[in-house]
This record gives sequence, C-alpha cells and structure tokens, in this order.
Amino acid sequence: MWCGKVEESVENSQPTVFKGSYRLRIDPKGRVPVPAVFRRLLSEAGSTTVVVTPLDQCLAAYPTQEWSRLESSLAALPPFSKRVMALSRLLSSRAHECPLDVQGRILLPSALRAWAKLERETVVAGVLNRFEIWEPSAWAAFLADSERVLDDATLDVAWPLPPPEGLQAPTGASRPQGKPRR
Repeated sequence: MWCGKVEESVENSQPTVFKGSYRLRIDPKGRVPVPAVFRRLLSEAGSTTVVVTPLDQCLAAYPTQEWSRLESSLAALPPFSKRVMALSRLLSSRAHECPLDVQGRILLPSALRAWAKLERETVVAGVLNRFEIWEPSAWAAFLADSERVLDDATLDVAWPLPPPEGLQAPTGASRPQGKPRR
C-alpha cells in the first residue's frame, strides 16, 4: 500500500505536455473548445480549470497545478526587484480562472478576448506546460518569423556535421550534403 502511494505521487508529479495546433471557432458567448487531446491531458492531471493570462501576443492557458508552480517560481524571486514586481503584477492581475464546461469549452473573459484580438476564429497551440490561444493572423506571423529565425540559425551549419577533431570521416565520404529540407 505504501509503495502504491509513492508511485502515485511520482506519477502525478510529471508535468503535463501539450503539443499540436488546432484551428477552432469561438462561439458568440466567447467560449473556446479545448481540443479533445488537451482535455484528456487536463483530466489525467486532475485539472478541470485552467488559468488564462496574456502572454506575448496570445493568451496562455495553464493547468492549475502548472499555474501554482509558476506562482511559486515568482514568489522565490527577489520581491523588491522592479522587474519581478512588474512581471508578477502583469501575469497575476490579468489572470482568470476558466473552468471547462461539460462540453469541454472555456469561457474567455471579454477583456482577454479584446486584448488578444480574438473574434470568431482562433488557433489553439500546445506549448509544453501550457496551451496558447492565438488570433489566426498573429499565429501565422509568429510562425513566419520563427521560420526565418530557424533558417538564420542553420545557415552556418554544414550537413552532415563534420566528425569531431581527431576522428576521420568514414571512407567513401565525398563532399558535404546541403542542409536537410523541412
């Protein structure tokens, strides 16, 4: 019995990982459906509520246990640092608890929808410990900018990578290939 409890606490300590992106409609009341795979992850984590706050150009939705970890991290920072105070105020004062309804939707407060410029369509994207809710053109612009950053980061890399110093390339190796296509 004791071992079962230890295993259970270790199992539940694993963070929830959200991934994938979904284009969804916001209903006239401001409710956004949470993708089924995200609802399953929330259920497995024992969370029926997410905490939603503005982040960059989108709304970030954290399972309640992830939000608690974020609050603990903020509380551990120097409390009188101007940057820490600003970050804590911005994240916490604009955060809203949004319970999932029986149909797996969350009601986004009108102030958050207005801030993120959300109207009828949205993109819900998984980002490790949270999922984000984006206005579709802002999401497309973010993706385009990110692709350019990745292209720039790989410009100086020769494919395949040369062997570490002191090791010889395998016999039959000719000239390096171009970088892989995505």
